[in-house]
Amino acid sequence: MSIDMLFELSTKLIGGLGLFLLGMKYMSEGMQAVTGKRLRKMIGVATTNRVAACTVGTVITAIIQSSSVCSVMAIGFVNAGLMNLTQAIGVIIGSNIGTTFTAWILSLEALKIGDYGLLILGISAFVFMFSKSEKTRYTALSLLGIGMVFYGMKVMSSGFKTPEIYDILKGFFATLNGTTYMGLLKCAVVGCVATMIVQSSSATTGVTMALATANLINYNTAAGLVLGLNIGTTITAVLASINSCTDGKRAAYAHVIFNVVGTLWLFPFFFKYTAGIEHLLGADAYIGTKIALTHTGFNVINTIVILPFMGYLVKAVTYLVPEKKKIEHHLTYLDIRAINAPALGIVQSRDQVFFMADSVQGMMDRLKNVTQNTEKDTAQENKIFQREDVLDNVQKEIFVFLSKLVAGEVSQEVSIDAHNQMRLADEYESLSDYIAHVLKGHIKLRENELAISDVGQKELLDLHTKVASYIRKINIAVKENDKNILPWASAEGAKITSLMKQYREKHLERVVSGEVDALQSLVFTDLLNQYRRMRDHAKNIAEVVAGEK
Repeated sequence: MSIDMLFELSTKLIGGLGLFLLGMKYMSEGMQAVTGKRLRKMIGVATTNRVAACTVGTVITAIIQSSSVCSVMAIGFVNAGLMNLTQAIGVIIGSNIGTTFTAWILSLEALKIGDYGLLILGISAFVFMFSKSEKTRYTALSLLGIGMVFYGMKVMSSGFKTPEIYDILKGFFATLNGTTYMGLLKCAVVGCVATMIVQSSSATTGVTMALATANLINYNTAAGLVLGLNIGTTITAVLASINSCTDGKRAAYAHVIFNVVGTLWLFPFFFKYTAGIEHLLGADAYIGTKIALTHTGFNVINTIVILPFMGYLVKAVTYLVPEKKKIEHHLTYLDIRAINAPALGIVQSRDQVFFMADSVQGMMDRLKNVTQNTEKDTAQENKIFQREDVLDNVQKEIFVFLSKLVAGEVSQEVSIDAHNQMRLADEYESLSDYIAHVLKGHIKLRENELAISDVGQKELLDLHTKVASYIRKINIAVKENDKNILPWASAEGAKITSLMKQYREKHLERVVSGEVDALQSLVFTDLLNQYRRMRDHAKNIAEVVAGEK
């Protein structure tokens, strides 16, 4: 092959594949923006039973066009406590079916839609750029993506069909002839390794389709490559589970076991299976349609066969990945790959905000116990300080994750939600700081061998109880998205402020009468101010929930 021919092939292959992958991305972003609210509702449906979870996985993957991203999301939901292991496995199994939607889109080439790929791309680009309607813009973005997918396929195929290049590639791919079991094994290995490298079964499917439509590989060879890519696509879930919790690892291994077992049992019957596909569609049917049906049929049959035995699969991965002792260093389980699915990634980050809310409430409860206890409780004090450090890290990770999530094409709804979550994370982190400051105040008194008077102690406890209750009620509003919380928060917050001022006046009277030491007075006043600041940040949270800027 001459340098010119090699350059021509490389240009068309790399350029066509690049257009294809970018088209898949735009199609996914557009569909997510249009259906985002429905996608988030599906997460709740997935918690009902294994069939529902499988259905949700199928639909979500068909929309976001990536089984890898869906698997990463499922593992993230397990880590965040939004799903249990059985539900996550169901979603991942369903994603295997959903990812075959790509092949069906590509099979539309039989209708010569690819000839209009560039036209679809151009018209959609103009609509996307100049339309003022958000729904219209994102619908156009989806169509723009579809146009890029078809045009990218056409560019790749044209590179393969150049006469000189065609003859060379035909000889090369003859070694992958999937008409024998040894050839089939080679095809499966190549498909598996290629998908592991690019971490995209859609990309591998696209190249396989391009090779098949260019008559460089036959149907059985293409089917063998598809068989292998079903195993290769599990690598992304395995990588995503490396730093996840035990159930996250189990979900990833279940994906591997499901696909490997499905491939192994089908392997001896493979040629009967492909013969059945050809009999059903006809030997002269478009090869892209054959590949699509082969891909879908493989995953549907596997799901029907294995889904009833989900319980045994759960037991198997539970045995393979035993429970480890939990370490109290909770950082966020936000996988940066989830930014490819912003409509779902925003659910994960929201749960981390809920984690911050629960952590602040737990810190308040511990603080009450520590300040009431006359004995030094180092363990409880350290837990409060450790949790404050954890929330600092969680806030940073949420900010980084959400900043990257909204950097691409996202709907206004997701953008607003992300902005609100950033504000909430900032407020909760500030609350944790003031809780730690209150504890430091008590430690300062103890180290200087000073004690707050019984009256002062009673006042602080009363103020703490009311602020803790205030925060608890607002936390509930955050989780329930209660937009009517602000009037109550304003009224109750005013009562807390009035109470704080009342206790400060009484304290000043004790100072004037000489009942209180100067240092004790400074610390007591500072503690009152810390609780007032807690009240301020809690009210800010209520304003975010209510939708105020």
